[in-house]
Amino acid sequence: MANPVFDALFAPLAGRRGPLLHLTDKTVLSGDDFYVSVNRMASALAALDVQAGDRVAAQIDKSPHALALYAATVAQGAVFLPLNTAYTAHEVAYFLADATPAIFVANPARAGELAPVAVAAKVNLRTLDTDGQGTLLADAQPQTAGFVPVPRTPDDLAAILYTSGTTGRSKGAMLTHRNLLSNAETLAKLWRFTDRDVLLHALPIFHTHGLFVASNISLLTGGRMIFLPGFDVATVLRMMPQATAMMGVPTFYTRLLDHPRLTRDIAAHMRLFVSGSAPLLAETHTAFQERTGHRILERYGMTETSMNTSNPYDGERRAGTVGFPLPGVELRIMTDGAEVPAGMVGGIEVRGPNVFKGYWNMPEKTAEELRSDGWFITGDLGRLDADGYLHIVGRARDLIITGGFNVYPIEVEEALDAVPGIAESAVIGLPHPDFGEAVFAVLTLSDPAQSPDAALAAIRERLARFKQPKAAVVVDALPRNAMGKVQKAALRAQYAGWFRP
Repeated sequence: MANPVFDALFAPLAGRRGPLLHLTDKTVLSGDDFYVSVNRMASALAALDVQAGDRVAAQIDKSPHALALYAATVAQGAVFLPLNTAYTAHEVAYFLADATPAIFVANPARAGELAPVAVAAKVNLRTLDTDGQGTLLADAQPQTAGFVPVPRTPDDLAAILYTSGTTGRSKGAMLTHRNLLSNAETLAKLWRFTDRDVLLHALPIFHTHGLFVASNISLLTGGRMIFLPGFDVATVLRMMPQATAMMGVPTFYTRLLDHPRLTRDIAAHMRLFVSGSAPLLAETHTAFQERTGHRILERYGMTETSMNTSNPYDGERRAGTVGFPLPGVELRIMTDGAEVPAGMVGGIEVRGPNVFKGYWNMPEKTAEELRSDGWFITGDLGRLDADGYLHIVGRARDLIITGGFNVYPIEVEEALDAVPGIAESAVIGLPHPDFGEAVFAVLTLSDPAQSPDAALAAIRERLARFKQPKAAVVVDALPRNAMGKVQKAALRAQYAGWFRP
């Protein structure tokens, strides 16, 4: 029996002497180098008694070792659970308790604060840093490279990624081998990736975009990656002449536009720039084309589905839209249980081999959002124009997407409401030229001596940085409707220009 994701992405690396990963220190790893490290790490997981179907949680910085852990987990038949490196110990505790992983791999520098969390969750804590130091690779070193991948079916789980939920409780989206592989195959063909491509990879790999889109496509097509630890404008511009493609979030492109070295000459070798994970402003689209001659390709996806739509590779890449449904993916706009015609706004639903299996430990939530006939209710609002391009016009929920990361307001509100002197808070997303949206808090006070800056400082240790409001204001009272519900639409309208230049 096969192991679909391993066989397609990693098995072809065996014996490949050509380069796979180019690192910032000028180190070059061949495909075979990486394949050997994957096999050794998979053997280490087996030695730690990780069984098929077990979860392997990882909160580690981006590196070839982190990518190898993903591959090794798949090879072992286990389920990869990457966690945002910005999550606090308090936040990690929830994921470990909910997913009950067999092991939890963390950065050695954070082992002290995370060890009590792992003990409380009864999880075996191992460590791994970007240099390959830590207890996990110490386990891997004695292992041979002759590991045999564990058989899996297309419907077996390959990963769980947590996303925000309507109650504020994070939901674990269960992704199968078929989900990941079908999406990579479709996108590779649609975006014309081949073994001649060099992907400028500056995205994190704890997220769908960086791991299951960027990395998977490059691995599937036999290309190379310039594997950066993160996004640094100067480094990206230095490496760009060696690359052919880049995938990013809107923040990448606004920061590149702020740099005078971004020119047509420096981007001349590139064939494709992709943007997603947050809305790309039309003015960014236009400014990038004027500066570089390249029109950014915007697409639409989410944790539960990977990619759903894309602007065309050939043809008009229409600013302000996310293009057409991918081949094999169905999309409809629904209102009150009926599909609406082009031009009308409604809830976006999708169906296809990319749609996840359901939410981990949440059968009720799965039944609520994933219909029995396979249609997934995305929670996003959109419309199709006369030419079939999808326009995202809002979200049925109050989910905030900032810099490509999901923030659910209730979690931030609960943290703020617990601060002495805060009577109540309302957290909203506002347009931001760099992050797409920024988290913004509107506060009422029970103690006049309290201040917005002090309130934001009080929650810094509780929430990941990307969840923390970038600004806050104090008002006498929050606007409410006749039912007493806070009118967040009114707040968004009132403060819409807060972050505008």
